[in-house]
Amino acid sequence: MSAIPSPEGIDKLVHEPARLGIMSSLAAAGPMTFSELKETLGMTDGNLSVHARVLEEAGYIRIEKQFVGRKPQTTMSLTARGSKAFTDYVAYLESIVAPKKKARH
Repeated sequence: MSAIPSPEGIDKLVHEPARLGIMSSLAAAGPMTFSELKETLGMTDGNLSVHARVLEEAGYIRIEKQFVGRKPQTTMSLTARGSKAFTDYVAYLESIVAPKKKARH
């Protein structure tokens, strides 16, 4: 049986539940507005802002602010680096689960 990957290999920026929710939503839906993410994830303005800032500083998401009509709108999207980090995170989790799946068959 192969060794189970070490938990030290997990990207802790992505692994945090709120940030994982943001990254998962953006990976699945593409760019989303702040309001859409807030509603989808059930987060407060402050909580979403703090976690989005962490992901933006890491280069994982892009935050763009613009006016639509006369209203400000904030849109978030995964960057190439963020998309890779998310894909790597999912692959890491699959590497943990895959050996167990094979052992059952």
